[in-house]
Amino acid sequence: MNEKQSRIAEYLEEKAREGKVYFKSKFISDELDMSAKEIGTNMLHLSESCENLEIEKWSYASATTWRVEPQ
Repeated sequence: MNEKQSRIAEYLEEKAREGKVYFKSKFISDELDMSAKEIGTNMLHLSESCENLEIEKWSYASATTWRVEPQ
């Protein structure tokens, strides 16, 4: 896991502490100081490698919506 993926994973673990959350990369990009494209690219890697979170590409309507919940 690279540094950006670690930052995203930590952020998502905090947000999903109470249960599943849904989000679009463009809405969290400012909080993580990354572009929406950087977040989206790294989310694909995290969905395959992050052991603490279940990450699923949920839907696409003008931008990908991700579903994240703790495992």
